Amino acid sequence: MKVIIMGCGRVGAELAQDLCAEHHDVTVIDRTPNAAERLPATFPGRFLLGNGYNQRLLEDAGITQADGFIAVTSGDNTNIVGARIAKEDYRVPLVVARIYDPRRADIYRDLGMTTVASVRWTVNRIHQLLTHRNLTTEMSFGNGETVLVRQQLPAWLAGRPLNDLEVDGEIRVIDVTRAGRSSLASRNTVIEAGDEITFAVAATALDRLRDFLGKELGT
Repeated sequence: MKVIIMGCGRVGAELAQDLCAEHHDVTVIDRTPNAAERLPATFPGRFLLGNGYNQRLLEDAGITQADGFIAVTSGDNTNIVGARIAKEDYRVPLVVARIYDPRRADIYRDLGMTTVASVRWTVNRIHQLLTHRNLTTEMSFGNGETVLVRQQLPAWLAGRPLNDLEVDGEIRVIDVTRAGRSSLASRNTVIEAGDEITFAVAATALDRLRDFLGKELGT
């Protein structure tokens, strides 16, 4: 996969290294010369100096063949301009822009732009940690609207079908780990003591899941 990363701050540099370690073709663009110092001397990708929305520079970076364009500079406007050029002018299949202002993220998402709102994700994550500290969140999606929660079920639920824990559009059982072996959940699966379950949960439904499990969680 050929990826262009605009912005060689901590996020851009780390992402570039991770992608190169997976043998992807990576080009990093940054307008600050010393930004390249964040990349290791053995970095196998390319570093280009300049503005990530300069079309001549983008074409030098290979944007016409790019599979992905990631805008992670420190400026919302710069990220959006670069992302829109990549999406609208060059039709790059995957374009992602980091946005600090969550209000802008909503606007650009409505326009079909994929955004990652750092502030919103952080706020949602901290809120989850504070208010749902007895639930183990493994992963979140989008800006934290959907999360994966992995939890050992309390003994009092043994004998009940797993689908008793599901709520359409809010809580879905994904995985059951029993005696060290994992399997995909079935509607006919009956809970056994010690079962560890992975749930996909709407963030707004975490309280509901907590209520299901709270009897044994001391809440």
